[in-house]
Amino acid sequence: MMTIDVGTQPEEEKKPSHGSSTSGTKSAAEELNHGFPSLSVSGQSSSTVRHLDRTKAAVTHALKGLKFIKTGTGGAAGWPAVDKRFNALTASTTDGRLPLSSFGECIGMKDSKEFAGELFHVLARRHSITGDSIDKDQLKSFWEHISDQSFDSRLQTFFDMMDKNADGKVTEEEVGKILGLSASTNKLSNIQKRANEYAALIMEELDPDKDGCILVQDLKKLLLQEPNESASSVGDGTQKMGQLLSHKLNHPTGQERSWYQKTKHFVMDNWPQIWVFTLWLGILIGLFTYKFVQYRHKAAYEVMGYCVSTAKGAAETIKFNMALILLPVCRNTITWLRNKTKLGVVVPFDDNINFHKVIAMAIAIGVALHGGAHLTCDFPRLIHATKEKYKPMEAYFGEEQPSNYWWFLKGVEGVTGIIMVVLMAIAFTLATPSFRQNKLNLPVTLKKLTGFNAFWYSHHLFVIVYTLLIVHGVHLYLTKEWYNKTTWMYVAVPVAIYACERLIRAFRSTIRPVDILKVAVYPERLLTLRMSKPQGFNYRSGQYIFVKCSAVSHFEWHPFTITSSPGEDYLSVHIRALGDWTGRLITVFSEICQAPTDGGSGPRSMDFSRGNFPNIPKILIDGPYGAPAQEYMNYDVVLLVGQGIGATPMISIVRDIINNMEEEKDIQVRVETPQNEDDGNRKNSTTVKTFKTKKAYYYWVTREQGSFEWFKGIMNEVAEMDKKGVIELHNYCTSVSEEGDARSALITMLQSFHHNKEGVDVVSGTTVKSQFGRPNWKLVFENIALRHPHDRVGVFFCGDPRLCKELQKLASDFSGEIKFDFHKENF
Repeated sequence: MMTIDVGTQPEEEKKPSHGSSTSGTKSAAEELNHGFPSLSVSGQSSSTVRHLDRTKAAVTHALKGLKFIKTGTGGAAGWPAVDKRFNALTASTTDGRLPLSSFGECIGMKDSKEFAGELFHVLARRHSITGDSIDKDQLKSFWEHISDQSFDSRLQTFFDMMDKNADGKVTEEEVGKILGLSASTNKLSNIQKRANEYAALIMEELDPDKDGCILVQDLKKLLLQEPNESASSVGDGTQKMGQLLSHKLNHPTGQERSWYQKTKHFVMDNWPQIWVFTLWLGILIGLFTYKFVQYRHKAAYEVMGYCVSTAKGAAETIKFNMALILLPVCRNTITWLRNKTKLGVVVPFDDNINFHKVIAMAIAIGVALHGGAHLTCDFPRLIHATKEKYKPMEAYFGEEQPSNYWWFLKGVEGVTGIIMVVLMAIAFTLATPSFRQNKLNLPVTLKKLTGFNAFWYSHHLFVIVYTLLIVHGVHLYLTKEWYNKTTWMYVAVPVAIYACERLIRAFRSTIRPVDILKVAVYPERLLTLRMSKPQGFNYRSGQYIFVKCSAVSHFEWHPFTITSSPGEDYLSVHIRALGDWTGRLITVFSEICQAPTDGGSGPRSMDFSRGNFPNIPKILIDGPYGAPAQEYMNYDVVLLVGQGIGATPMISIVRDIINNMEEEKDIQVRVETPQNEDDGNRKNSTTVKTFKTKKAYYYWVTREQGSFEWFKGIMNEVAEMDKKGVIELHNYCTSVSEEGDARSALITMLQSFHHNKEGVDVVSGTTVKSQFGRPNWKLVFENIALRHPHDRVGVFFCGDPRLCKELQKLASDFSGEIKFDFHKENF
């Protein structure tokens, strides 16, 4: 039974600001309120009392801080924004009245119009208003009721929404209707379909006397019963409060740190990236300076001046970068270095793609500088030079002095240079996020120029670019000796390594065939593939493979995280429809899968492990390849955060931890070895297998209820096997309004009742109880810092870049005695 103060006012629920002692108190109180159960008094052992306590806890949890609008937007402070929206929405009306259809948008419930409509009818009934429109004065009266801070008022309004016929009683039928509305508002289709069934469960709990209805007095009486707490529970809670406050008040956050502390922590968190970037930048400056000075002392300088020195310095950096840019995408090499060497400690392999992009930007700058210096400075000076000045240039440009630009552009140097610039511009442009992720609002005819396919094919223009680069480097105006034509020397080794990488991929994918064992296609357009594990295929949790399906494309390979654990005898991947290729792949497998036998909304599936199925699409895989998540085993404590399909690498880790927990039963294997055969004495030697990770916090944030079905089996398996509480599972459904919101109050109540009775969460369908809204990440980090004050915590994230930045900042802010090492996924 939870201790909850139902009289808490909305002001007390405001999100704490960083750094103040007040915020520390609120954060601590909030955590204790959510996390530490009070104990019931011994002697209250009857089933009626236990039922009452359980029901009270569920109702209190659901209706705590009941509100219809977000905290901080109500009352007089929130009215100006409502007034502004009213004026905008009624500007086109003739009578200046707000229609029912616009009421939700006006009060800030734009995405909950049906729920807002029910609220409108309740308030209209209370004010004796007929019709489906109101004026501004009536809206202001409505607003005063909606934002009323009195808990009695909010509870009465919520009760009136359930009481459809306004007779002061709520029946099972009325509960079912408002529950269906709440489920629809929160996009919980599974609950909406079973609203009547769940309404019966709510009535069973709230109407134990079988009166057939509940009254607002009954609900209020249940909520306001005095809780029974033991002194020990209070003492424990006070101690926890003190610890949390001590940590909060003595631990500087990002806003409190001085510039020196911020710089120090930034360097500590990013020193591998800093030294690699500094080394790379130093090499570029050195190459540019070397070539610039070299041409400063050549005859060409007398004609073309600093322009030729600048062009040649930029060209030298281009040659180096064109060689280097291939290495970050040599995945086999990077995976081998990550797995077999200790270089991962000093080389940030996780940022290989970011480094690849930085080098591409440097190439673009170098090309602009090189081409710009030639076109705007070198060539004009050469064309307009006097015969005396041009005389030393005859050995390079011929006896006849160039008279116009066409002379330069028609030669091999000009043609190869122009084609390379055009191809690079195409590849660079289509690789930008706007084009690659199809974010541009282009006409249908131009849509094919965006998306992953355009990016993938345009990037393979590099074959032509490198060929032209070598040709361009051989036909130089001012360099005639072969040993001074260094372009091929720069690119030879990287191109050879990359070519070997591609050959290995092609060869390995053909000699390691996989058989498809099981397939499931979920309504949310997600495909799960379970495949046979090729012989000798060894991988680590968090790594990924490339997948090709000839039925979709003969050329395209796409990366997907392995969601099975290394200890299992199969491979599995989860693929979400996020583009053309994945969409077609899911369509191909949907056509050969069978619909659910019960006629429900579950996944279409097919088990191919039994029988012969000749029409199964052929799948080729390549890998495995290293990824940041595989480093989790280096930490005693890990925080795993996945958004939507970004949960896949974290699921593999969770599975691996579970398998290692099973193996820990046989951690010490004692082998008897004879020490002295004469006296028969024997001594036991012990081999110890170690598994470093002792605690894992798993947070999965998704906006769709159906997403929980993807990893339902794994969640239940973890809950069943993890007797020691090694893994904490936290599932968040963001489509459901946060706790305390009137739109989710009945859902929260139903969730508690159903979980208490059946042991299954009504939202996720697993034994793990889901939470609503988004996690308070600051509180998450505070909690981990309190529990593990002196440990190194590995934070692993895969999801939206915006949340990535927030978590990375929090990891830095909370690093002190405890160290949070942040890792993010990149494909």
